This record gives sequence, C-alpha cells and structure tokens, in this order.
Amino acid sequence: MKDNPFTSDIFTTTWLKHFNNSGAGVSFDPLRKLLFVRHKVPKLYVNCGKTHTKGINYSLDNSNTQDLKGKALLIYDVPTYFEINPKINSTSLRLHKIKQYPGFLIKLDGFKNISEYINATFKGKSRNKLKRDKKRLENSFDIKYEMYYGKTSKEEYDTIFESFKILLEKRFEKKGIYNNNLNPQEWNFYYEVAYPMILAKKACLFVVRERNRPISIMLNFLSEDSLYQFIMAFDVDYAKFNVGTTSLMKLIEWCLEKELKVFDFSKGYFDFKKRWSSLEYQFEYHVLYDKNSLQSFLIAFYLKQYFMLKQFLREKKINELIHSLRFSSKNKTKTNQQKYTLLEVANSYENHPKKLIDVFNKEQHYLKPAVIDFLYYNSETLNDIKVYKILDDTSRYLVSSEKKSTLIQIE
Repeated sequence: MKDNPFTSDIFTTTWLKHFNNSGAGVSFDPLRKLLFVRHKVPKLYVNCGKTHTKGINYSLDNSNTQDLKGKALLIYDVPTYFEINPKINSTSLRLHKIKQYPGFLIKLDGFKNISEYINATFKGKSRNKLKRDKKRLENSFDIKYEMYYGKTSKEEYDTIFESFKILLEKRFEKKGIYNNNLNPQEWNFYYEVAYPMILAKKACLFVVRERNRPISIMLNFLSEDSLYQFIMAFDVDYAKFNVGTTSLMKLIEWCLEKELKVFDFSKGYFDFKKRWSSLEYQFEYHVLYDKNSLQSFLIAFYLKQYFMLKQFLREKKINELIHSLRFSSKNKTKTNQQKYTLLEVANSYENHPKKLIDVFNKEQHYLKPAVIDFLYYNSETLNDIKVYKILDDTSRYLVSSEKKSTLIQIE
C-alpha cells in the first residue's frame, strides 16, 4: 500500500491520545515505519492502531535485528493481498502469521465508469434491479449525493457526525446486535481523527440526503490509489428502497472518477461484500519474536494459540451470539419498535375529522416507516402526498395522494 492512512501522523497521534493516554509510541530499527505501544505483558509490544485500522503494511530491515532481542511484537490486521512476506535473515527472529477475518475488495483497474463495472459483475436481472432501486429512490424523494473530501467546515462536519451516530444506533438497534464502533471511546476517536484526515484528503465522508436529512453516511479512508470503506450507516426506514446499495454504487462511481485502483470493503463477512467484490482475502495477525528468549517464545506461542481459538469460535459463529447477548444486556429497558399495518380504505374515510401532520416531526417520527412503505408500494412521491391524523380514531392515520388513500393502523 502506498501512503497508508493508518500509519500517518494524524492517525497514530490521535490514536495514542485516546488509547495510550497520549503516551509516545515506541519504534524499532527493523520496522521504522511502524509505531508500537507497550503491552501490560512485559516485553510485548503492539502496533499503534491495533484493531482500529483497516490494514497495516510494513517491511523488515534485517540489518539491525538486535533491537528486537528478547521482545515480541504483535501487528494486527495485515491483509494478505498486501503480500507482506518479510525475509528473516536473523538466526533468532521468527514470525507467526495467524489467519483472522476475511476481507473483500474490488479491483477497479480497467473500468472506465460504474456502468462498465456493473455490467461485468452482475447478471441482467441484478443490473436491472440496481437501476430500478436507484430510480425509485430518486423519484420518490428529493435526493442529493455529497462528498466531503478536503475543505469542509467544522460546523457541518459536527452536524454530519451527530447524524452518523444516530443512524448507526438506529440500524443496530433494529438488527438487535452490539456494534463496537459505538463504544464511547472508539466513537470519540473516530470523531476526532476523521476531520483532520478529511482536510488532508486521507479520508472522506459520503452523504446521501433526503430534503437535507442524511439518510446514508459512509466514512472512508484513502491511500494514494485505494479507498478503505470504514463505517457505513443508513436510515433503516428507507430499507425497502435499498438506499445502502445505491450509496455504495455512487461511492464506487466516485472512486472510478478519481481513478483509484482498489475499493476495499475491509474485514468482516457480509453478503453484499461477497456480491460486489472481485477478490476475497484474509486478514492476518503477525507475531515477530526472538526464539532464543524463553519469555518471547512463550508470549508468541500463547498469542498464536489464543488467536487461533478466537478464529475457530468466529467460524462457528459464536461471536454473533456474543454480540446479540451484549446488545440484549445493554438494552433491557428499550421498548419494541412501533408496529403498523397499511389498510386500503373506502372514500368515506375522507369525511372523518382529521388534522394535517408532518411525519418528519419528532413527535410523529414513529409514522415515518409506514409512510415510506406507502411510497414504495405505490410508486408515489413524497411531495405529492399528505398525512392526516384521524381525530376520532387515535390509532389511525390517513395517507392521501391524487391516486389513492391508505390508512395506517398503529398496533
């Protein structure tokens, strides 16, 4: 990787502030491009960034491996497609490579535009669906696509990041699983590191807006020739319109316009990554150690066994169960999402006393999913409908357009 954003001064300095109490990183002569932090286990050092990066690369200089005598170094998240195979000429230095998460990427070389890529990747039926979903989204709503890359006001950045967190919380609440990105320490780190990296063009925020309301936000990091998709959130109320897929398509289109060579989905398996990617790879954890030091040897042996066990449990999907249990334990008091039914109605219901309301007002936010479903099923446009509260039936609301009227029954 050229110009790795995760080993940049901005990223490492900010990470050290949040996860190492602003303590300085430690460097070693054989790996001059990497900074490490001391682990609580004596003689063990871990790379800055740990699991908060999307790919670490390094090279090993064998001319002075004495600097690593008696030590063990753990380097997280080394993608196999980086082809890092350090030649170890030292008689004492050894390396363990431990398979961890799967990774997925798109090779963009050879494609001039998004149409070429979609035609080469998807069959006719899937291609038509992608075009249809995008058209339906843009026809039903006032959609704008915005890229924040380079000069961006701090005020606007703060507003976007606030919406970003709300969308992410809402999405994973509906999925019923815990998301570690929302851990306060992690989220505060992402918030602080992203802005200066956007200004330096080492990161970008891609935002899809509906009448100036963000409904999809993607945080991405950038190297000289690659984009690393970092965190993605979309408003689950728009799920039927596949807003996440349209956002992804537009982001890939931007990458092609910028002549980037790689769109990296990074670690973790999701069906959409498998469908869109052209290459599957593995993330590895690398452990460099001094085999002549008993302590270093034992640390490396333990780390290898520990991470192999974690990978085994991950392959058995035990991690998914743990995430679900963590979510349940943290959300015992949360109420279930509002349920509703769309009902066809006779014209006589038009004569009931009613009051015009705005479903995007916070007081009526629970109606928004039902109204969006109405738009989807009836190919309607948001600007062409009106929503009324039925005054003599508090559990019902009327959605009306020139074509038809439908009742929303709140359960």
